[in-house]
Amino acid sequence: MNASPLTVTAPQLRPPFRYIAIEGPIGVGKTSLARRLADRWSMQQLFERPQDNPFLERFYRDTTRHALATQLHFALQRAHQAQEVAAAYAAGTPLIADFMTEKNDIFARLTLPEDEWQLYRALAARIDASSNAGNGISNSGSGTTGTIRTASDGSAAAAPSPDFVVYLQASPEVLFSRIQKRALPMELQISDAYLHALCNAYNEFFYHYDRTPVLTVNAEHLNPLDSDADLALLVERMETMRGRKEFFVKGTSL
Repeated sequence: MNASPLTVTAPQLRPPFRYIAIEGPIGVGKTSLARRLADRWSMQQLFERPQDNPFLERFYRDTTRHALATQLHFALQRAHQAQEVAAAYAAGTPLIADFMTEKNDIFARLTLPEDEWQLYRALAARIDASSNAGNGISNSGSGTTGTIRTASDGSAAAAPSPDFVVYLQASPEVLFSRIQKRALPMELQISDAYLHALCNAYNEFFYHYDRTPVLTVNAEHLNPLDSDADLALLVERMETMRGRKEFFVKGTSL
């Protein structure tokens, strides 16, 4: 009986990392880039679903009043998505996401007063612990489902950390222009002041972040969505990066 033919994937089309996360503030192009990379490397895609959060539109209208409910709903959503990440790891499926679970705390710390922040962290830790138990994840180390991060309060987070992070940066002015251009009614309520605060919060987070390698990309002049040449430049930097942190600006090497 003849053996089945072997299927060989071209090396240049294999993802350089098993689990990649694309991060950055709203309007910077996370989902578009994740889709292009997923198509290039045949990776499973996992995207945020902000449209599923019934509090988000109200949050953009009145951030103070609806911040806690918005963040708790996202915490529940992340717990469900953590199960999808764990399943992909168990199946050996390469995965790309347009978010990191840590972003919950970026937004919550930015929008919640101290007493509500403490309440949020306590409830989110319970949600994380429940999700970890359901996934068979231990906080004692790493196994078949990847490296488990530990939150600053000692609680276990509900998903493995990515193997590689692409952090897309752009000025608040550029983000505001892109948000206005795509004209989603919910997003049109976002203020310029909120975008400035969000960009600062992201920069602060990634300044201290050291769990996984991070390629910070200036996304103002790089257009990997519409330019194959720009996509190739970014892919080359991802594949050749050797340090823990690098900064990529089109036309320069930092």
